[in-house]
Amino acid sequence: MTTEVRRAPALVLVAHGTRNPAGTAVTEALAGRVRALRPDLAVRVGYLGLVAPSLDEVLAGLRGEAVLVPLLLGTGHHIRFDIPAAVASAGPRLRCRTAPALGPHPLLAEALADRLAEAGRDACSPAPVVLAAAGSSDPAARGDTERMARLLALRRGVRVVPSYVSGDGPRPADAVAELRAEGHEGVSVATYLTAPGHFSESVRESVRESVGEPVRESVRESVRRGVSDVLVSRPLGPHDAVARLVVRRYQQAGAGGCGHPGTSRTPVTSVGRIRTA
Repeated sequence: MTTEVRRAPALVLVAHGTRNPAGTAVTEALAGRVRALRPDLAVRVGYLGLVAPSLDEVLAGLRGEAVLVPLLLGTGHHIRFDIPAAVASAGPRLRCRTAPALGPHPLLAEALADRLAEAGRDACSPAPVVLAAAGSSDPAARGDTERMARLLALRRGVRVVPSYVSGDGPRPADAVAELRAEGHEGVSVATYLTAPGHFSESVRESVRESVGEPVRESVRESVRRGVSDVLVSRPLGPHDAVARLVVRRYQQAGAGGCGHPGTSRTPVTSVGRIRTA
């Protein structure tokens, strides 16, 4: 008599997609870190646009069970509509569960703090930080960013002002300019994006134009230029804390606990369709 071994559900990372090759490379590097943490899992990456393979294509190639972990930092259109549509199109051959967006979460505050340190911000600096997010027309997404700003403020012990590249709310450049007008020096910008792309370039360019000074990415560049400028961190990328959060989201969704306090929930999916709470 043989005992059938039940395979763990596949882990599908759902990425936004970008035409920037560096952004795709960062997403794949994050997938590599996740595989290193959970070598027992089949880890796939499906993109919501601009890059192959699409999420629909990835799901079409799977059978059995899968847990979708969006590499998105807040609730929005992709969470509410695009991902459920892809799950529905997979049909009854694949049972899917969908985790909520990655943010807000203390592990992301850890990654953001490390990225700021890498860019040259002194750990003891009392200067405010501008949290630069992509933005969304969904109020829930903006609320997620505001909560993330509070988590980063708690970790760093400084004022953190949320800002948005698109949608409602202050732009990163406006937030920087306002803080500088208040007399704050050494203002830093924490790029609250998962990978390089159009939005990360928009953050850097808008801040550069606003302050009329070079924007630095590292201490080395700052020393070379010999100027006092605004520090902008790079996106979260394949940070270990982000990889650990992906695994945590997978485990929560697999156990049926998809939600987390203070954010909109994308609950467990049933066969071929999303179930709303």
